[in-house]
Parts: sequence; C-alpha cells; structure tokens
Amino acid sequence: MLQLSVVPCAPAPGRLPEGPVWDTARQELLWVDITEGLVHRAALTREDGRTDLVPTAALRFDSPVGAAVPCASGALLAATGTAFVRLEHGRPPAEAVVLAAPALPDDGVPRRMNDASVDPAGRLLGGTMAFDERPGAGALYRLDAGRLTPLVEPVTISNGLGWSPDGTLLYYADSPTRRVDVFDYDPATGALSGRRPFAVLDSGYPDGLTVDAEGNVWVAVWGGAEVLAFTPGGVPHARVPLPVSHVTSCAFAGPDLDVLVITTATHGLPEERRRAEPDAGRLFVCRPGVTGLPATPYADR
Repeated sequence: MLQLSVVPCAPAPGRLPEGPVWDTARQELLWVDITEGLVHRAALTREDGRTDLVPTAALRFDSPVGAAVPCASGALLAATGTAFVRLEHGRPPAEAVVLAAPALPDDGVPRRMNDASVDPAGRLLGGTMAFDERPGAGALYRLDAGRLTPLVEPVTISNGLGWSPDGTLLYYADSPTRRVDVFDYDPATGALSGRRPFAVLDSGYPDGLTVDAEGNVWVAVWGGAEVLAFTPGGVPHARVPLPVSHVTSCAFAGPDLDVLVITTATHGLPEERRRAEPDAGRLFVCRPGVTGLPATPYADR
C-alpha cells in the first residue's frame, strides 16, 4: 500500500475543523470549525517547494456550523444549527437567510447539522446528529432548489459524502458503523438505491471523505491518525499517517486539484493526548500524485 507524508499548515489549530472544499471561483479553501461556529477561508501558496495555506477571512455564526459550500451565485451556503442558510458574500452572518430546515422530532434531543457536500448537479446533501451522539437521532437530507427531502434515516452521525467521477455512485459514512457504504445514485433526480458496504475499518471511525479523478475514495479516520484511500473496488490503496489522533476530513485543492488538504481536531482529546499531539487541530497538506474532482457549487440560480 502506498505510504504518503504530510506537512502542517500555517492556520492556527481549531477545536473541530471539518469540511474542506476548494472554491474554484475564488481560488480559496473553505472549511469550518464546527463547535466554534466558524467558517474559514485561505489561499493556497507554493513557495520554495513548500505548500501552505494563508488565512484570508473568517465568519463566526452564533451556532455550530457543520459545513459550508460555495454557491453558483457567489454566495455562501452553510449548514448551521439545524438549518441550511444562504449568505451573500461580504455580509455578516446575522444577515443569513434560512433556505430550509428539517422537521425534527419533538423529543427534546438537541441536534445539529454535520457534514454536507454538493452533488455534480448542484444539489446539496447534508445530515444531522445529536449533540450527545445517541444512536439513530440523525438523518441525511437533500436540498434541491430550496426543497428539503429526507434520504436516509435513522442515522447516528451523518458524515463523509462523495461521488464517483461519473456521478452514478454516492459514498457515505454513518461514522459509528465503522463502515463506508456506497449507493447507486441517479444524477438526474438525486435518488438513492442499492445501499451496500464499500469499506470496513479495522480501527477508528470514518469521518469526512473525498473522491479523486481516478475514482479512489480517500477517507479521514477519526481516532485512527490517518487517511486511508480505497480503489473503486474497495481495496486499500494508500495510507496517509498523521501525527494527530482525530482526523476529520480531506479534500483536493489548488488550481490543479493536486494537493490533498486534511483537517484534524482537538475535540474529544484527553488532556494527556492533547499535550502529546501539539499539532492536533491543524490543517495538513499532502501531494498524493493524483488529482481530485472539481467541487460543484450549490445551484442557487
């Protein structure tokens, strides 16, 4: 199995960084720090053979932000609290407009949005989870032209979403299952069918994921200190070890989509592990020798 190395980046460590996505229109990386309610942007730089990220902007919401993605109009779509909101570029979070919010059970369980991603047709898929991670309290939804449709329920921790290069397969992780599943995906309608296991982890939990241009699936392993890549047939292909336990997500970035950006977290680390992992919560970069698929903006126009 191919072994790859990483380099830490300049942005300061966060508590629960997640959801990196390359904004092609602005040539910037977008990511969130979930529990801090932050949306970050950074430029990718390459000087003296070193790849790094230079922060350019940050927005703070008054609730957790599970994900943020660019819109076709240039606006920002964020999964914050228990709703999907749209924010014009340059406006403060207080001016965000709610596009949709799921009808949650009246059971007194506090929930929040978690990972989200846009399919090749511009529809957003995003999920929920309970703050206390209780089993079956979450679901996966599709947001299409402002309409919200439940797709998968019950779910415990709705996570990693990615599509095959031809858009006919969806990879998805409900983290506590320790499994990445694959669905048949209808690019015309966004309908799911034929759910089946794709890859099972021996240790750690699948978190965020991304798919490269060759169809390999790169999976961040929470509690596993690594990113694992699997071939389209589910065979282990590459391993990216990291010096931190909680690896949360990954995405291909840069003008050529040839840099794998990896997010990590301090959230949930005991104090002794935090001291032993000074780079926990940082973003890392890797040059894996393959390129990613361009991120489709949410179709808001």
